Amino acid sequence: MIISRTPLRVSFFGGGTDYPDFYLRSEGKVIGTAINKFVYVSLSKNGEFFDYKTRISYRVTELVNKKSDIKHPSVKACLDFLNVDEPLDINIFSDLPAKTGLGSSSAFTVGFLNALYALKGKIVNPKQLAEEACHVEQKIIKENVGSQDQFHSSFGGFNEIVFNKDSINVNPIPISNEKKNLLNCSWLMFYTGLTRFADKILNEQISKTKSKVNDENLIRMLEIEEEAKRVISDTSNKEFLKELSSLLNKSWNLKRSLSSKVSNNKIDQIYDLALKNGALGGKLSGAGSGGFVSFLVPKTKQNRVRSALSSLKEVNCQIYERGSSIIFIDK
Repeated sequence: MIISRTPLRVSFFGGGTDYPDFYLRSEGKVIGTAINKFVYVSLSKNGEFFDYKTRISYRVTELVNKKSDIKHPSVKACLDFLNVDEPLDINIFSDLPAKTGLGSSSAFTVGFLNALYALKGKIVNPKQLAEEACHVEQKIIKENVGSQDQFHSSFGGFNEIVFNKDSINVNPIPISNEKKNLLNCSWLMFYTGLTRFADKILNEQISKTKSKVNDENLIRMLEIEEEAKRVISDTSNKEFLKELSSLLNKSWNLKRSLSSKVSNNKIDQIYDLALKNGALGGKLSGAGSGGFVSFLVPKTKQNRVRSALSSLKEVNCQIYERGSSIIFIDK
């Protein structure tokens, strides 16, 4: 058996500039982090006594004899991409629900590729894993996805990712231990209770990006990303949360303008309620319309925000430094 563990991610700044329709003609940049919540994939070879060749367990269980019969798009695409034909038992687990804006689909693709390489006895570096996950999702499955989730999950840590037509590069963000602790201790994340298919949410945004309608706002988001790096580097610990939160609010308002489907009445109510009760700033994770919402809240106001949002489930979320890894091998 082989088990991979791959972190989910939260994107703070620059989201939307990581789509090929933008960065293949103009540089994109994001700031985000891997978090201490994971997708796990276990692989084991099937014996000859079963009346099926491959078993795949996620929210449903598939029992198939031919790869062409596999319904899980990423499982099928990864097996085809790496030319894996042997009988397998594949199990997929996650700490948090799928389709909630934390990059779980890409984290699975990264983690599954990692496990398949381990099955072949190969070690691959994070950049190769991320690039191949992008290829599988964007070129083989042809999903409307960006390119940041795969790199956050592959590399781990708190990073800036820079997207160009010729390359994608991951640059660790220099941040003091004091500011990292401030960020971790001030970060409250809540589940809105809404799930969604990112592909459907993104159709309008990608159309507006292709036609350059969104360019002005995307360029402003890149400017905010640059401002965020300055805040992380240069501001005092006392002013750090206030200034970073202000940029999060600006970024969230710009993100809402990219598509009419990014927010809705429930999300707007949650956001406004948190700010009224002491949150300094925040944003919704992922494509929009549901999933998880994060806020930066001073310790003295956290219980007040929790009380105001008591109908929502809170998730303890921290920066996680490691990327996708193989945590168990027993062949």
